[in-house]
Amino acid sequence: MQKEKKVSDMEIRRYVIDTGTRQTDIQKDLRAETMAMANGMMMVSPACGEFLALLAKLIGAKRTLEVGTFTGYSALSVAAALPEDGEIVACDMSEEYTAIARRYWERAGLSDKINLQLGEAVATLDRLIEEGQADTFDLAFIDADKNDYDAYYERCLKLVRPGGLIVFDNMFWGRSVADADDNRPETVALRELNIKIRDDARVDMSLIPFGDGMTFVRRR
Repeated sequence: MQKEKKVSDMEIRRYVIDTGTRQTDIQKDLRAETMAMANGMMMVSPACGEFLALLAKLIGAKRTLEVGTFTGYSALSVAAALPEDGEIVACDMSEEYTAIARRYWERAGLSDKINLQLGEAVATLDRLIEEGQADTFDLAFIDADKNDYDAYYERCLKLVRPGGLIVFDNMFWGRSVADADDNRPETVALRELNIKIRDDARVDMSLIPFGDGMTFVRRR
């Protein structure tokens, strides 16, 4: 009997990218430039970008919010899925990384859909609420400072409409949330937020083992 070959995680990731995504040349170029950077692994995977774009279409999203933009791959993916009058409000602190993002958004002809807000995300979200933009977003994607995830959550719950979605990335934090001996601040923050969301009567939720763990929240 032929011995079953063990397929590595890297091989299955490559298969997903090659077979399960429809990356444009612009997305491929952005990914290549970002992955050449020392911290390129901070970028969302092509599968994640594809899934977020599909999710936006499934719920008929017109206005979305992104907390943590980095070099702009996820915003590029979602913007392409929005209608012509759609908008992403993208929050980030880095002029260096978002300068890369702007180049690719412009190249894709999507820069008019993406409203980049530079500065601390909590302050930006508070300002949006103060400006009367509560209940006006269909979808929020959170992939930024893990210690502030709970602060982002509470504000996005106000900004997203009833029935709207909030998506969190990195909720496993390299699987550390399941290690009771790991008490790093980021790990503790995510572990506590996972429990908070599970017990939160304001939302429907699902934590799934996709990538580094993604939590999907629907505001009731």
